[in-house]
Amino acid sequence: MSNNDIIVSLDIGTSKVRAIIGEVVNGTINIIGVGSAESEGIRKGAIVDIDQTVHSIRSAIDHAERMVGIQISEVYVGISGNHISLQSSHGVVAVSNDDREIGEEDIDRVIQAARVIALPPEREIVGVVPKQYLVDGQEGINDPRGMIGVRLEVEATIITGAKTGIHNLMRVVEKSELKVAGLILMSLASGNLALSKDEKAVGTVLVDIGAGATTIAVFDEGNLVATSTIQIGGEFISNDISIGLHTQLEIAEKIKLKYGCASVEDSAPDQVFKVTRMGSNVEKEFSQVDLANIVEPRVEEIFQLIRAEVHRLGFGNLAGGYVLTGGTVCIPGILAIAQSELATSVRIAVPDFIGVRDPSYTSGVGIIQFVSKYMKNRNSGITKKVAVKTTKKSSDSQKPGWVDRVKNFFSEFI
Repeated sequence: MSNNDIIVSLDIGTSKVRAIIGEVVNGTINIIGVGSAESEGIRKGAIVDIDQTVHSIRSAIDHAERMVGIQISEVYVGISGNHISLQSSHGVVAVSNDDREIGEEDIDRVIQAARVIALPPEREIVGVVPKQYLVDGQEGINDPRGMIGVRLEVEATIITGAKTGIHNLMRVVEKSELKVAGLILMSLASGNLALSKDEKAVGTVLVDIGAGATTIAVFDEGNLVATSTIQIGGEFISNDISIGLHTQLEIAEKIKLKYGCASVEDSAPDQVFKVTRMGSNVEKEFSQVDLANIVEPRVEEIFQLIRAEVHRLGFGNLAGGYVLTGGTVCIPGILAIAQSELATSVRIAVPDFIGVRDPSYTSGVGIIQFVSKYMKNRNSGITKKVAVKTTKKSSDSQKPGWVDRVKNFFSEFI
């Protein structure tokens, strides 16, 4: 990796599409540009309209380009959803070098060996994440390069997804005139950013509460061991406000962002606002307490569902507790409700970078950090803007296709 590199992440969410430009200077990440756009064509985290999604992606990319003055051509795309699943695999190879020193080629071969698993025709491997290597039976090795041995093994987690979901995601990005440098599992990227090494070691649940879905990722003994998606999120709170105050959903969303409070106890009775009622031009006055009485039951339900799902996965009592992230956790008072419903330690994770200190940016910034840490030999994917906008380069025929890049990128995660 060069001393000065540009990485662009693309987080396609239910409410927002976010493009984040990160500059890596001597191993340090600086966020130099952020572009966001209202998400159209996405429902509950899934693409339902290709053209609308393409328009949203293009808007976010253009916004980021204007901020920094560069032209983006390649992006690392976050992938999530209930179609993602994990399964364990084991690979074994003989060390090929005559002097029995383990090199990059041996590691690549053992990762490829771990990929050889039986899969239904509708599923596809997204990536391989090594949990540990074994050299001649010795366990617990994180990086075997340079070691001497005869037999190299890897215990790995295979990440798979539905071909339909993967290919539709690739399709909308490519129709936005962008190349996909790699698909990154958002749970893995967010965990890399939001959780400490100790939290991942003792066992912690990372919960990303978005607008249309909530993603649960369980880390234990340093590795991602389970992931699940619940089809409920911040949109449900906005919908409850819309019904409770008899107003349009768009107005309800604005009220939630400006006056929302998840706890009746923490809400202010003297903070009042007026709402235009649906079907008339009459405005009615409400207080933050009135709003909290609508929001609190839904927030409690969300955390009850999260707790039930974590117990279903078999990780009900992890020492690290829960770490919350995602746009919905920005609502004041939500931490107190979470601590009450989950009955354990809970904290909110916020990226510690200027310009993106908000839980909604955790996934996008996490992708940049993940790529800078684990992925090598990349093209920066940007060109400096000039007075006349340059056309996209057409010399792609010599480069590997996106399928090959996506299938092989995790082999460099060591």
